[in-house]
Amino acid sequence: MQITLGTGNEHKVFEINEIVKEQGYKKIVFKAVEGNFNPIENGSTFEENSLIKAKEGARLSGMLTLADDSGLCIEALNGAPGLYSARYAGTQDEKIARILKELDGQENRKAKFVCCMTLVDKDGNTIHTTKGECHGQIIKERKGSNGFGYDPIFMPDGYEITLAEMSEDGKNKISHRGKALTQMLKFINEEL
Repeated sequence: MQITLGTGNEHKVFEINEIVKEQGYKKIVFKAVEGNFNPIENGSTFEENSLIKAKEGARLSGMLTLADDSGLCIEALNGAPGLYSARYAGTQDEKIARILKELDGQENRKAKFVCCMTLVDKDGNTIHTTKGECHGQIIKERKGSNGFGYDPIFMPDGYEITLAEMSEDGKNKISHRGKALTQMLKFINEEL
């Protein structure tokens, strides 16, 4: 079963297909959206933005489409960067630097990654939604070179290393995206 993935992020396509393989779903393959994929993410929640991206992916591909929206929510910053995680600053280094500066001197460093996934049919009608969360702390300096985004400053609860210090396989087992995708794959395998 081939499903379009509503994203322009090639790393996300790779990561999701790796999780699919790890979980043994040999008949499910995700492919990137072709064409000018540029949805206007003006939703007020991760759920709304994932639906916007899924509908745009279905419109461009004419196929069953899965999209996600995710972000980092930091307790001491009232949930920021949240929906604006990808647009919190110019480069990824600048985004991390901004967060570290905003948390300078802050005792409460609790944070969570959130991922919402929406599966739509070829006409953009919602079939199923899932949500995954990964709770942890923002550390005071970057560590590790694996992963992407905010992984070098996020240490998951129960671990002494950041997501960027984990293997891809280890990260996929505990990440917000991994949790949301596990639920979605189970639904696809059992219901479609």
